[in-house]
Amino acid sequence: MDKKRKSIIAGNAVSRIYDWPLGGYKQKVLVEGKKDNLPIVITLHGGPGTPIPFSVGCRGLFPEFTDRFIMVYWDQLGCGVNNCVIDDNFTIDSFVQMTIDLVREIKKRYPGQKVYIFAMSWGSILSAKILEADSHMVDGVVVWGQIIKDVFFNEEVINTLENSRIPRKNLEAIKGIRKESVSPKEFQMLAAGIRKYTSGYQNKAGKKAAAGKIIKGLFTSPDYKIKDFKAIMINGYQKNQSLWKEIIYLDLSKLLSGVQIPYIILQGDTDIVTSAAEASRLAETADNDNLKCEIVKNSGHLPGREGMDRVFEKLCLFEQ
Repeated sequence: MDKKRKSIIAGNAVSRIYDWPLGGYKQKVLVEGKKDNLPIVITLHGGPGTPIPFSVGCRGLFPEFTDRFIMVYWDQLGCGVNNCVIDDNFTIDSFVQMTIDLVREIKKRYPGQKVYIFAMSWGSILSAKILEADSHMVDGVVVWGQIIKDVFFNEEVINTLENSRIPRKNLEAIKGIRKESVSPKEFQMLAAGIRKYTSGYQNKAGKKAAAGKIIKGLFTSPDYKIKDFKAIMINGYQKNQSLWKEIIYLDLSKLLSGVQIPYIILQGDTDIVTSAAEASRLAETADNDNLKCEIVKNSGHLPGREGMDRVFEKLCLFEQ
């Protein structure tokens, strides 16, 4: 760990890992901020099971965020520092309850302070569904890549692949996948097709996020062991099927249309994993001033540099 990072950590009044029972499972959560009276941002990563860019291994890595907010980094059960096997008894609601418990723990320790959420992709399911339990559980939400409905299985995905350079054999194989019987191997084939032949995941025209810096930071983290670093990608979700079987049938349209707190959706313009077009339509037809959607140019499902800058900007606007 370099001197600059050590200095950032030393300068933070809040810098602690907690062991909290979330959903009945003891889990590590990093809480970090320059001052103890700042507004709070709870991060909900994507995946399921991909704690990037924010994770328990990020102590001292994001001073631009920790100077303005108390950041809460949680490797969701089954990945990173909280790696364990996620079998098919786990449901979306299992993780919603963990998220609710996390919000309650934070509010218990920081009573009266504003609590916001930043969620990505899978994490956006959690940020939406906790509002079913309590419509004012948090003070505001910013999402990159909101899951709404028909993930992967929609005409936009097929049309985009048809207009790409994907080999005909691969395209026909993808067209033959059936939602009701999709296998893990078929999921991988579908995701690989989008990743390799479209800008659905990453848009090459946009400036990339500092992935190398983040990976190096996680590898040299004072809070990660080698096994935790490996469990960013190879973890307890490898054989799970129950979560994706729920995700592909999910429809959050009604829930999102009725949100009672500021809920800002940021979508990359070429994102077809979580459709930018669908998010725009929902925000336009919801007739709800709390629900906003902005499309970020030259961006896909994974935020680049401009995407992360826009996330930071929107979080800061909550405090103005």
